[in-house]
Amino acid sequence: MNDLPPDLPRLRTLETWLAMTLDRVRAQIAAVESREAEKRYREEHRPPTPDWILELGIGVGAPPSEVHTGGCYAAGKRRRAIDRDQARQLLADGIRACTHCRPDSELGVLE
Repeated sequence: MNDLPPDLPRLRTLETWLAMTLDRVRAQIAAVESREAEKRYREEHRPPTPDWILELGIGVGAPPSEVHTGGCYAAGKRRRAIDRDQARQLLADGIRACTHCRPDSELGVLE
């Protein structure tokens, strides 16, 4: 059983349609490969998680609000990476320690 048309004009039409469809499939494959390559690149070049985070207050000149450990899920979006000595100093200066990640306990600075 032959499911292809018997005449040349319809075969040429089918060939054109298949070529166009193949081009669309190849373009989609290239787009997906490009997105996956970009995702891999971003994952490979992501900056390391900081050890300590300072959560900043709202507005220009607002004082910092909390100190967090680097991987704390409760840290807000306004933040800055700090080093261990800065975290200890900020906690000693009265900046609040996050109650979820307890950086004061990890740093040995208890109120």
